[in-house]
Parts: sequence; structure tokens; C-alpha cells
Amino acid sequence: MSRNTSELLGQLKIDRDAAPEADSHLTHSWIAAAAGAVGGLLLGAAAATLLAGDAPSPAPALVAQTPPAPAVPSANFTVHETVLNASGYITARRMATVSAEVMGLITSVDVEEGMQVHDGQVLARLDDAKARVNLDLALAQIKVLQARRAGILANLQEAQRQRVRYADLRDKNYSSQADLTQSEATEESLRAQLASAAADIEVAQLEVARQREQLQDHIIRAPFAGVVTQKNAQPGEIVAPSSAGGGFTRTGICTIVDMDSLEIEVDVNEAFIGRVAPGQKVNANLDAYPDWDIPATVIAIIPAADRAKATVRVRIGIDNKDPRILPDMGVKVGFLAYSE
Repeated sequence: MSRNTSELLGQLKIDRDAAPEADSHLTHSWIAAAAGAVGGLLLGAAAATLLAGDAPSPAPALVAQTPPAPAVPSANFTVHETVLNASGYITARRMATVSAEVMGLITSVDVEEGMQVHDGQVLARLDDAKARVNLDLALAQIKVLQARRAGILANLQEAQRQRVRYADLRDKNYSSQADLTQSEATEESLRAQLASAAADIEVAQLEVARQREQLQDHIIRAPFAGVVTQKNAQPGEIVAPSSAGGGFTRTGICTIVDMDSLEIEVDVNEAFIGRVAPGQKVNANLDAYPDWDIPATVIAIIPAADRAKATVRVRIGIDNKDPRILPDMGVKVGFLAYSE
């Protein structure tokens, strides 16, 4: 840069010995242009010097980050794959509509829908006035037979004493053989009557037991523990074991369901029944709770096909019981296959 500046300054010197230019106007224009060029070079050099001191340092190089490698699953992991879908309903293996063994007038019903009952709990009572009278009559008959037996026993004891006397007199020739024979026959007859009276008492005791049982039949009890789902009768109505042909006779008091016996029952197309096996795992979803996965297991395949629907019934056990699962709810199931 200093060399170029010296050359330019040397060109600006005036040679007094040289001949003057013909055109002074051109000479002054050239000088002005040269001076401007020199000034521009000087300013550029100064600016370059100043910028060289404040130049920013080069940016550091970016280090490339490699994303972590995905985890490799274990070699023994289990894959759950749905091989068959079906639909069905929640059913109860133990469900009963409780009725009475005898016809009678309902005096009280002690249950309501949704009530939990235990085995043997009283559900309802019938009018038992006639049954109590029959029981009292049977008990009185036993007393009559017992008194009869006591009389026969007394006569038998007297017959035995007479036989002994006639035997002694016969030895002393004070009585005839006929009297002795008659006393022996009387004793044997009374023994037979005593045995008959004892048998009659046994029959009367059985009658008492029967009347007590009939009296108990007027009390309707729960056959097993469960939940009352229906109440079918009210006090004042007539209940009978079977329909009497009219619309005013009830055939049931209430319906009880054992909630621990709930399971799933589905109909599988017979063309795909080969994909189902006992012990197979199942994923169930209730229509009421479609996002709730219920683990279940196939219990059994009913060995009979429905000719009309071309289906086979499959029983599926619910692994985890839950109070949200209710009888007759709709459910969709997916039969799972396991592969390792």
C-alpha cells in the first residue's frame, strides 16, 4: 500500500523545466482525479485496519448428536393377537325365581330389589293358620295314642298276673286247663295290642313331622346367597307353585342372582370354532363400558351346534369380579392367541 502511494505522489510533482500543456483545463481535471483516488485509498486502508481489530472470532463447529438407539425387546416377550371376535351377554349360572311349595295368601314380603340376601334368609311369609291347626291336631293324636298304649299296658300286666295265678292253681288242681289257656291267650292279645299302639304312635309322630314341614313351607327362604333383582309379589296376593289359570295368582315371590356365578356366554360361528379352546385368554368389553378391558378365560365349548344359526355356544369365565358387571349386559369379546 505505501509503494502505490509513493508512486502517485511522485506523479503529482511539477516539472518546471517541462513545456506547459496546451490545454490547462485537462491538466487540472487529471490532478483532481488523482487526488481523489489517493484519498480513497487512504480511507480504505484506515477502515481495513480498524475492522481487522474488531473482527469476530469464527463460530465454533456444531457437534452432531446421534439419537439413542431404540430398545431391543427381550427374546421371551409375549404378543397378544386377537384371532376371533364375537358378541354375547353376561349370564348367571345360579339364578332362581323363588316360589312357595304350597298355595297360600302372602302376609309379608321382606325383600326389595337390589337387596343382598344370605342363604336361608326369610324372603316372605304366607298365612299359616290352617297349618298350625293341623300341627296341633297331630300332636293331640299322639297324646291319645299314648294314653291308649298305657291302658293296654295296664291290661297286659293284669293278664300276666292272672296267668301266673291260674298256673299255680292248676298245679294244685284248683283250676282247669281251660282257664289257664284263656289267660295265656288274653296276655298274648294284649301284647299284640300294645305293639299296635306303639306303631300307631310312630305314625302319629311322622304326621307331626309332616305338619311341621308344611308349616315351614309357609315361610319362603333364600336358597342361596345373592342379590334380589326382581320382586314379583306383594302382601295380600295368592302364590302357588304353578299357575292356577287366572291372572291373580303369583307363581314367584322374587328372583335372586348369585353375582359370583356371572360369566360370559357368546355364540361363535361354527366355521371359526376351531380358533377357540378351553383355557384360552379373552379380552372382553361391555357395551356400557367400551373402554374397559375385562380379562377373561374360556371355560368350556358346549358340545352342540345351533342348526338354525350355525353357531356354537362358548362359556367364558370372568377373571376379576366387579360390581359394574350385571346380568344380561351386552358384551363384545376378542379371543387372544399367544406367540413367543
